Amino acid sequence: MTQHRTAFGQNETSWLPCPELQRAISRHLPRARICMTPLRDVPEIRLWLLNADYCSEDLQAEDIQRIMRYPAYWSFCWASGQVLARYLLDNPELVRGKTVLDFGCGSGVAGIAAARAGAGRVIACDLDPDACLATRENAALNGVQLELVADFWQARDPVDLVLAADVLYDRANMAWLPRFLEHANKALVADSRVRDFAAPGYRRIAGGESRTWPDLDEHDAFRHVSLYLGQRPAPDHVTT
Repeated sequence: MTQHRTAFGQNETSWLPCPELQRAISRHLPRARICMTPLRDVPEIRLWLLNADYCSEDLQAEDIQRIMRYPAYWSFCWASGQVLARYLLDNPELVRGKTVLDFGCGSGVAGIAAARAGAGRVIACDLDPDACLATRENAALNGVQLELVADFWQARDPVDLVLAADVLYDRANMAWLPRFLEHANKALVADSRVRDFAAPGYRRIAGGESRTWPDLDEHDAFRHVSLYLGQRPAPDHVTT
């Protein structure tokens, strides 16, 4: 193993690439590499992510078409995921001993943070099988265990808290907000695309700043992340 400096000025241990994830991305993006990457805003966690210089390379039209056909969301750690992970690690009482479900897990960063913060059980779900693979490998890299399911509704056991980071980029996904509270007593949603929303049961509780890594040079507005807590309404008292 060799030591070198990262873009954040931290020492990083260079390991051999994760073979399964490298094969997964090479099928679609032959020039891409998967690298072990420390997170600037969550240094307790490292992830297998796309090489930092890929997006700054002189991409040809064919490369851009490949990215559009296979965006590989799991190979980035989005700003919302990092802010949510930071919040969980700083407020472990939210998950300690609880059953947590990481919805649309992507790289798995939120679920990994929940496990590191003391969650009793963490279930991660994503429709993309490569995202499930990435979450499995990233969990192993960070020394935690996550249960993986392909579909939200496959997690039939009671859940205390649903986590969702950066899933509201498509306004159609707002329909998931009440579904989270059908499945769990609480939901914690992090998003940088939606500044506020009036979904029943949800309120903004905090905010933070981060940036997607590898850096996509997104507009500064997308580095401001809001955290929303949703709570299932208490059942009406029945009097006789």
